[in-house]
Amino acid sequence: MKDSLRRACSLAVFLLVMGCSKEPDPVDLANTPTPYPANVKPGFINKVWEVSLSTGVAPGTLYAFLSDGTLAITSPSSKATFGAWTYKKGKLTMIEQSQEYKTDILSLSHDELRLKSHNPGGSIEIVLVPARVAPLPP
Repeated sequence: MKDSLRRACSLAVFLLVMGCSKEPDPVDLANTPTPYPANVKPGFINKVWEVSLSTGVAPGTLYAFLSDGTLAITSPSSKATFGAWTYKKGKLTMIEQSQEYKTDILSLSHDELRLKSHNPGGSIEIVLVPARVAPLPP
């Protein structure tokens, strides 16, 4: 119960921070590149994903690939970090702390996103599922 409450609170804070960010400056969309081709919208965008299994990431870690190219990552044991991501010509790149990681999408469905990230220390596999959201207490 305590873990569920902590997870729900972490997710609520994460979503609150994302929703309360400063109003963006006007952007000329005609000249701004999108992180993915205009005719392709990968199914993992604007969803909160939870690591269920990985060879290098703690289970329970949350990932959100936001449509503006922001990558948000948080876990019950750490503060949220923000990076970036791009999807060009069918290739996903995750950028964390200014380090680019070429990432293979091994599979993508409504229920699961399987990634293989090619990090300098070796490749890691990550199985993500839609984040579980515990109900808030009354």
